[in-house]
Amino acid sequence: MAGHSKWANIKHKKQAKDAQRSNVFAKMSRLITTAVQEGGGIGDPEKNFKLRLAVERAKAVNMPKDTIQRAIDKASGSGAAIMKELVYEGFGPGGTAFIITAITDNSNRTLSEVKQLLDKNGGKMASQNAVSHLFTQCGVVELSKETVNEQQAFQLFDSLDGIDLEDIETSYIIYI
Repeated sequence: MAGHSKWANIKHKKQAKDAQRSNVFAKMSRLITTAVQEGGGIGDPEKNFKLRLAVERAKAVNMPKDTIQRAIDKASGSGAAIMKELVYEGFGPGGTAFIITAITDNSNRTLSEVKQLLDKNGGKMASQNAVSHLFTQCGVVELSKETVNEQQAFQLFDSLDGIDLEDIETSYIIYI
């Protein structure tokens, strides 16, 4: 019977799964490369905090150690492509504001892809700083209720000039 080969079905499923893993691994490699370059070429996760976070994310998606090391070596080598972090601003359907952060080695290609994506979905690019005033970049500090009481959490909140303090079941969350 034509089209009922078990091996062919397995092969197609494996190809699709491998393509998904490849996309995820490529994204993680770009994050690792950018973290090394932003960290001044330091390829040691113990000395480069952004790299440590990128490596942890890569391990969370089961990226092999040798692939992680290859990405670190590629970024710290002399022939490394310079990855840049670009920030675009735009408006979506209904006037929704967006800040889009992209990591790329080709800013022209990325700009055209972002424009095309926004245009296709009913959005438009905005000029620089047209949207950013609507957003506040903040940090998050989480304190366990086992180690800190409410009074200590409020003292830390005041000393950090926090924006908000949230009380959840097991912890206090301070937005700075």
